[in-house]
Amino acid sequence: MELLQGLQTSPGLLVVACTALGLVIGSFLNVVILRLPRMMELAWRREARELLELPPVEEAPLSLIRPASRCPGCGAAIKPWHNVPVLGWLWLRGRCAACRAPISAQYPLVELACGVLSALCAVRFGWGPQLAAALVFTWVLLTLALIDLRTTLLPDDLTLPLLWLGLGLSLVPVFAPPPSAIVGAMTGYLSLWSVFQLFKLATGKEGMGYGDFKLLAAIGAWLGWQALPMVILLSSLVGATVGIGMVLFLRHDRRVPIPFGPYLAAAGWLALMYGDRLQSAYFQAIGI
Repeated sequence: MELLQGLQTSPGLLVVACTALGLVIGSFLNVVILRLPRMMELAWRREARELLELPPVEEAPLSLIRPASRCPGCGAAIKPWHNVPVLGWLWLRGRCAACRAPISAQYPLVELACGVLSALCAVRFGWGPQLAAALVFTWVLLTLALIDLRTTLLPDDLTLPLLWLGLGLSLVPVFAPPPSAIVGAMTGYLSLWSVFQLFKLATGKEGMGYGDFKLLAAIGAWLGWQALPMVILLSSLVGATVGIGMVLFLRHDRRVPIPFGPYLAAAGWLALMYGDRLQSAYFQAIGI
């Protein structure tokens, strides 16, 4: 009880608590980022074999909880104290304690990013239901962005619950009232779906995936339709800039698609946190 009172009355303590919570959640997000696409692939294989009436193949079960984390090099179990967010990786100097194989820097970076973003949410919203919702929104967007970067997938297991949760929170409302959230979800999906269909009609190619439609629909459900123009503008500008830069300076193959989900996720998070300021700065820049 005293701790809860302290979090409500001390902004500094709240920021520290959200940072620590974000670091711990970031450690779990690493598991989701790595395992969820693999779980989807295994499910697709099972469904394909059933459809083709092929005998099932015995495969080791995989979930977000089991098996326990192990070194991909030697298979040694990861001890609990080695799993301490950020500090465990630094203590091991980025190498497995058993075989000294390198451990990807993704682990501490995701944990650190989750901690920092969670702290910013605490600074922005303070104690209350908006903070709790903003933390969930932030964690899911971070997970989706990194999965899309790694695999060009935006799993329905994340985008659809995010969409429905946004619509549910509008009943309170937390960020957007029901009419704005419902129209936001519809407009978010249909806007990118329309661009997809026009691009396919003009070029015969698919310019983006259906996961992008669902992600923008979820952002619209959380923030309302009023935030969508800013989200689309920010994500398109950043995506185009990064894409052109990759082609010109990194010799990225133009035939290889660049995932759009990370830009949508970043723009949605910025709109949640600083939407009013960004909108005011934009109107000021264009003289309105």
